[in-house]
Amino acid sequence: MMDWTDRHCRVFHRQITRHTWLYTEMVTTGALLHGDVARHLDFSEQEHPVALQLGGSEPDDLAKSARLGEQWGYDEINLNCGCPSERVQKGAFGACLMGEPQLVADCVKAMRDAVAIDVTVKHRIGIDQTESYDFVRDFVGTVSEAGCHTFIVHARNAILKGLSPKENREIPPLRYAFAYQLKRDFPQLEIIINGGTKTTAEIDAHLLHVDGVMLGREAYHNPYMMASFDARYYGDDRAVASRADVLAAMLPYIREQLRIHGKGKAEGGAGSGLKLNSITRHMLGLMAGMPGARAFRQTLSDSKKLAAGDPALLLEALARTQLLAA
Repeated sequence: MMDWTDRHCRVFHRQITRHTWLYTEMVTTGALLHGDVARHLDFSEQEHPVALQLGGSEPDDLAKSARLGEQWGYDEINLNCGCPSERVQKGAFGACLMGEPQLVADCVKAMRDAVAIDVTVKHRIGIDQTESYDFVRDFVGTVSEAGCHTFIVHARNAILKGLSPKENREIPPLRYAFAYQLKRDFPQLEIIINGGTKTTAEIDAHLLHVDGVMLGREAYHNPYMMASFDARYYGDDRAVASRADVLAAMLPYIREQLRIHGKGKAEGGAGSGLKLNSITRHMLGLMAGMPGARAFRQTLSDSKKLAAGDPALLLEALARTQLLAA
């Protein structure tokens, strides 16, 4: 999710679940081949397993970018064929690629030839008014012939004209049955479903039909829901980290990041460095559904306290929450 699942967000989520796969924001091939590679690809070892999601439509550029991802230590390369934004469309990639399955297959083959790690594809079930199951079946069939074995299926159409990215996540109806049918038609493939899932009960229901479930905004806004995942889905019965444990685990990471990048100055100031809010903004939902959750968010959003750049703000937010919950 652009501007959301950055490296700080992923480190935070890793304190909650040891095994759940984490995905980067989409990184375009142009940004990697002509920009600051380290800024886009640097990540913390504790994030593993982590996948690099790429945006692009030129096989050679994607192969070079995938090779960079492998060199930087990512565990998987994921090609985005699902983003409907106009900016992405102008670059001729994202969801519009579903209209060119052979090109996607060529891209997948080029990347698979370039790296030893898995190459996967995230896509929609259709574009615009194409609502036939045959469309996504043929897309998956063509791309799988290029050696892709894992498909992450956002079970909505992408409306390329007339809807914003936000509206594209809400207005096109969810058709989970299409993803279920893909698994029946391609039992040898790994089919992961995406879109609209909010509870473990819903995850469990999907897993009766497909191999995995991808969460997006629910995991971001209510991250502690993932605390049960290791035991429930990965057979890891080690003690679950409490919310207080998660905050405590983030403190050394935040201190180290501030040390490396320098404490951020006021907005607009020269040499702004890393601002505390760059990390804490991802943590606002940690207390979702708990007494004192509002006080927790308010404390972590206090501009004056954030400007001081003191990671102990996390402990202050926790203390306010515990006081109100008592």
